[in-house]
Amino acid sequence: MNDQRVYNFSAGPSMLPLSALERAGAEITNYRGSGMSVMEMSHRSKVFLQIFEETQSKLRRIMGVPEGYQILFLQTGASGQFSMIPLNLIGKTGRADYAVTGNFSNLAYQEAQKYGQIHLAASSADRDHSYIPRQDQLELDPRASYFYYCANNTIYGTEWDYVPETGDVPLVCDMSSNILSAPVDVSRYGILYAGAQKNMAPAGLTVVIIRKELAGHELPYTPLMMNYQTMIDKDSMYNTPPCWCIYMLGLTLDWVEEQGGIPEMARRKQLRSSMLYDTLDSSRLFHCHAEKGSRSGMNVTFRTDSPELDAKFAQEATDAGFVNLKGHRKVGGMRASIYNAMPVEGVEKLCDFIKKFDRNN
Repeated sequence: MNDQRVYNFSAGPSMLPLSALERAGAEITNYRGSGMSVMEMSHRSKVFLQIFEETQSKLRRIMGVPEGYQILFLQTGASGQFSMIPLNLIGKTGRADYAVTGNFSNLAYQEAQKYGQIHLAASSADRDHSYIPRQDQLELDPRASYFYYCANNTIYGTEWDYVPETGDVPLVCDMSSNILSAPVDVSRYGILYAGAQKNMAPAGLTVVIIRKELAGHELPYTPLMMNYQTMIDKDSMYNTPPCWCIYMLGLTLDWVEEQGGIPEMARRKQLRSSMLYDTLDSSRLFHCHAEKGSRSGMNVTFRTDSPELDAKFAQEATDAGFVNLKGHRKVGGMRASIYNAMPVEGVEKLCDFIKKFDRNN
């Protein structure tokens, strides 16, 4: 680690690979002899179109995105997809299935109710979103236009360890906080999307991977900018896309490939999370929010039995160079977000700090 850098456990915007930041810094005023920063370029210039196309093809290669799927670089934010998905997909039958396993899937579920008949296929609210419902607990509507779920719940620290089986009903998945952290069979999904600010790039970019045949059936009042078909037809360039974030995504993807690709990201994810959960499970003070079998490999949520002690831990951790460990305001406690760019040594040192705090308190 660079001596001046802290270990940043923020849930997002989160830490980026140091090599990507350093490369961006080296190119910030003059990108590859163009005499301009990427932030100053026309999005329709040859030099930027090359960045755009290279980034798109890198993502297609790294994630194994098959033919028949379009990769879109949008500005909606993940929350914009809560509206865009029903506007574009629900017209088929007027119905959709939603699994609510945390805050963001609940917001998506509430928003979708404006556009059709939304069925709650599963919910983990009965145990404060501490678990993921199993396949046999999903109440599936065979007439649903799509089934929606959020793969990883940042606030509560749970993660789906399986892909729901929904028959002929297209799967739609919010992968904002675990994309690129494990292999994904894209062909099993109708749409998967991610806000970039956790594992991909700075805030401002939303990546959507959509099976092209699902577009073109939008509700008649769908705004132009929220129409997937418009964005497919214009290759994400109906208006100015988030150019700098697309460039940064390209640099992050280079780093992922240099490290060994998604299989290596998955290995490190398992290493970091198991180390941290083992430390917390063997502690006298701390306990995890998420139940075993549903625990997230990206966001580890934990607490003591005392809000004062939680506050003391968060402050002492910050002083020691472990920042943004305070839990979300909805749930309190602590949350360590350990995305791809978090070095294993950052988690090793945090584990040592937790053990020391445990002994001293």
